[in-house]
Amino acid sequence: MKRIQCLLPALLLAVLAAFLRGCAAPERTLVRVGHNQATDHPTHLALLAFETYVEEALGGKYDVEVYPSELLGSQTDMVQLTQTGAIDFCVASNSILETFSADYTLFNLPYLFASSEAYHASMDDPEITGPLFASTRPAGFEAVAWLDAGARSFYTVSRPIRSPDDLKGLKIRVQQSPTNVEMLRLLGGSATPMGFGDVYTALQSKVIDGAENNELALTSNGHGDVCKYYSYDMHQMIPDILIANCEFLDGLPAEERAIFSEGFAVAGAVQRAAWTDAVAAAKEYAETVQGVTFDYPDQAPFRESCAPMHAALLEESPALRPLYEKIQAHNAAHPAEEGGAADEAAS
Repeated sequence: MKRIQCLLPALLLAVLAAFLRGCAAPERTLVRVGHNQATDHPTHLALLAFETYVEEALGGKYDVEVYPSELLGSQTDMVQLTQTGAIDFCVASNSILETFSADYTLFNLPYLFASSEAYHASMDDPEITGPLFASTRPAGFEAVAWLDAGARSFYTVSRPIRSPDDLKGLKIRVQQSPTNVEMLRLLGGSATPMGFGDVYTALQSKVIDGAENNELALTSNGHGDVCKYYSYDMHQMIPDILIANCEFLDGLPAEERAIFSEGFAVAGAVQRAAWTDAVAAAKEYAETVQGVTFDYPDQAPFRESCAPMHAALLEESPALRPLYEKIQAHNAAHPAEEGGAADEAAS
């Protein structure tokens, strides 16, 4: 009897706790979003705007958590986690998506876009992006928004890159992509694929001689502390892509799916608006604080070296020709200003 009396208070508390849980508001659905940039990067600011929009528009039904700086793993890891549904969204490089859908190879082509205006017009054209964004659905995810990643150029520790000849003998970090490896081969360098989070240490320890990325990599990721030469060859304008797990998207009621779609548009608009200012600030900091020298080489020799990649892609993937021709139409409408890379980079 004494044992029963001792257990009664504990049993009553357990019943009360269960009752209160039943009366409480339902738990919010956790939505995990991962990316590999720092918290001051336009991508992170855009995803915070997405978080705020979705949570407020849907009355707090969803708890959107944004994980920056590879907290959920490298980009490749996060794409695989999104593919399986372990996380719901992540920002992926177009180069990584190429391994899941060969159609993404189109955006990886060096010197595909004549100008940043042609690049933006192409990425805003649903006749171009629609088929590409849906092409990874068989892999379990699809693209829902594009994010501006500017123009990619080479930056190195020991010398500026003013022509393809300057790349000879240098080990340059690239993303894991057959297209990027072939690009470096044609330009005369040695491609060294590795995760973005490993680049700083590899530069510092001289495992690699340089890398290729936009200006924000110099400051947000500290690469300008080691690399003192940034050369505006502007070989690629490749978007970053916000991808979503298909099962998560398909499981949303129509009204909620519409809100999420509006959130994707908000994220894209916020990110692109912040990009221009972020690049200008990064360049100023790199020059005045990190001591980085910016060079503006003639694009023509680089473009000529990479030209065979265009013909090869269209021969191997004739289904991409209509999309390629649509991009060329945007190039014709938005040609590069006289002076090419120098004018584009200086603007």
